[in-house]
This record gives sequence, C-alpha cells and structure tokens, in this order.
Amino acid sequence: MPRTADHDLRRAQIADAAHRLIAHAGLDAATMAAVAREAGFSVGLVQHYFQSKDELLLFVYRRTTEGQLERIMKLVAEGEAAQRTIAAIMLTGLQELWPLDDRRRAEYRIGRAFHARSLDSPTVAAVAKETAAMVRAQIARAVNNGKHCGEVEPDTDADRAAVRLSALVEGLADQLYREPEQTVNAHPLPTAAADLLQESLTGVFTGECHHHDPDWTDPVKTD
Repeated sequence: MPRTADHDLRRAQIADAAHRLIAHAGLDAATMAAVAREAGFSVGLVQHYFQSKDELLLFVYRRTTEGQLERIMKLVAEGEAAQRTIAAIMLTGLQELWPLDDRRRAEYRIGRAFHARSLDSPTVAAVAKETAAMVRAQIARAVNNGKHCGEVEPDTDADRAAVRLSALVEGLADQLYREPEQTVNAHPLPTAAADLLQESLTGVFTGECHHHDPDWTDPVKTD
C-alpha cells in the first residue's frame, strides 16, 4: 500500500508541475526536462512514471477535466441537499467551467491548449471528444431529471437542450477569458454571462419542481 500511494503521489506531483507550466506558457513549455525542474525531480524519474510527453500531457488534461467535473458534482450534491431546483443547481454548477478565478483561468488555458493540439493529434482529439460528450451527457441527464419533477416539459429534447446549453457555456467561457473586464449594459461581463445562462436555463426549465412534494405524480414515469 505505501508503495502504491507513493507512486500515485509522484504522478500527481509531476502532473501538477506540468499543469503549472502549461497554464503559464502553453503546451510547448511543458518539456520533460522543464517538468522535471518544476517538480524538483530528475528527468529519469519523470520518464519512469510517464514514458512520453504525450502520455504526461494527456494525464494532465484528463486530471484537469476530472477535477472540474468533481467540483460540479459536489455542487450538485450540495444543491440537492438544500432542496434547490435543478435549474438553480445548473446555474451554479456550469459556471465552474468559466475562467472566473486564477484556478479556473488556468484550467481554461489548459483546455484550450489541448483543443488546439487535437486538430493534429487523433489521440488528443479522442480525449477532447470524450470530455465534451461527458459534459453534454450530464446536462442532458439534468434535463431528463427535470421532466420527472415537473421542471421540464415531458416532450423536451434533452440532447438538443444539452447541445445548446453546452455551446453557450463554452462560448461565454471564451469571452470571459479574452475580455474579463468587458461590461454589457454597464454590468460586468461575469454578471451578464450568468444572466444569459439563466435566460437559457429558464427556456428549458419552464415548470416548477415538485421533487419534494409527496403528492406529485411523475409525468414520464415508466413501468
């Protein structure tokens, strides 16, 4: 057990070093030698855990996106415990994908760097596609859950709604990164972006949540 824990710790330390380099100066800065220096390890030790730069970079990308999704799921759990509506939980959770602080700006830069690399790397493209599909699937799941509690009309196309919402979130993330000081009708861009997301969510979650109503009958319940 100690050896396994040490192995995981070393991989995490190396990944953290690569994360910092990519967030600060892009993918090209994260050479094996630079990562080793940043982590305080020898190049040989880094190569022991990651046989190639691509293997290391993919590990960093997966770890970054998994961290984002874990935070979102934590917010979902907290929202459910507080009996918030699905729309309210979505409004809070999806903003975790926006570059609104130093950590999320670094995550955004890493994500965009990998998206650019995916244009020329089928392996990276496959991982990027998998990540995007995972986000859409989580949104679609929330929409379908909304059908059961009355927040969403039963005939709403969950996949279509997920595509629209994910595109809005991604597009706003781009603007928030490029022009964080921009204002819209005298409102800071983050506030305006949240309002736009709220409007879009309201267009999908048009009803009232009855999840905690003991007399509620699920309109889409199947045998």
